[in-house]
Amino acid sequence: MQEKFSQILLNAKQDVEKIDNSKDLYDLKTRYLGKNGEITALLRGMKDVAPEQRSAFGKMINDLKVEVEKTFDDKDQMLKQNELNQRLQNEAVDVTLPGNAPAMGSIHPLNIVKNKIINAFCGMGFEVFEGPEIDSDYYCFQALNIPKDHPARDMQDTFYITENFLLRPHTSPGQVRTMENKKPPIKILSPGRVYRADDDASHSPMFHQIEGLVVDKGVSLCDLKGLLDEFVRIIFDKDTKTRFRPSYFPFTEPSVEVDVSCCKCHGKGCNLCKGTGWIEILGAGVVNKKVLEMSGIDSNEYSGLAFGLGIERITMIKYGISNIKTLFESNINFLNQFNRR
Repeated sequence: MQEKFSQILLNAKQDVEKIDNSKDLYDLKTRYLGKNGEITALLRGMKDVAPEQRSAFGKMINDLKVEVEKTFDDKDQMLKQNELNQRLQNEAVDVTLPGNAPAMGSIHPLNIVKNKIINAFCGMGFEVFEGPEIDSDYYCFQALNIPKDHPARDMQDTFYITENFLLRPHTSPGQVRTMENKKPPIKILSPGRVYRADDDASHSPMFHQIEGLVVDKGVSLCDLKGLLDEFVRIIFDKDTKTRFRPSYFPFTEPSVEVDVSCCKCHGKGCNLCKGTGWIEILGAGVVNKKVLEMSGIDSNEYSGLAFGLGIERITMIKYGISNIKTLFESNINFLNQFNRR
């Protein structure tokens, strides 16, 4: 019997020597020490041993089991160390090599222009007010002198949610809310996203707008001209000039379209200004007396001026971008041009 136990131990050691990975070692260990393994089978044979020999027989089996387990444990430790050494070798990092710096983001061109516009007007004493993007028909239209049957509503391709609520087509509701809750003098900017059902190379269903409002005693079109002259010099360059053309908006009277001298050719005529030397950038005017009265402001004592411009339009002009969709595509090659590193 002793010879059989010795042979099992010898076979186990020889088998273990041939193993070169942890999985095969586990399978071999199961063959010797598992539920149906050779050593476990010896324990089941205890019932066939004479009672007086069972104690000695059991000790021999336990000694064999301890020796076999030690053989497997030693091999397991060696394999794990070898595998660790191999991983350390394969995953070694040469700290003397130059590092790979993570890609750095940059301010989006729309935000660059928006921040510059806000800073320009805040430097002239304006405060910023941001209103809700979903607003009522009253604030978006009626309070701006555009009643439900007004033909000017045809100018707005509006996204209605219900009969009385819609995605705002401009940030003008912010001006109305301010006039309702604040006594003149008022000098605010109202920036934010606006929505119109319009989609082509120069228009997007969602775009960004900034509108300004000034209400005080004696405010006139001359004040508007001086304000916008200073603004365009900050946004473009000191030689930029403005030009007013008569226009129509229900919430201003008189109303004007405002052009600036082309920032590319400086009025000589080029492809950006289509040979005219001028580029339209915004609409403006003197606040209609009806709008002031509907907001609770005495139009006999106060007057106001208002203007509105699209941030995308200013950005496209400033950076020579031909398609508005470029601003929303998250094209890394395009955005890298604005990286300030």
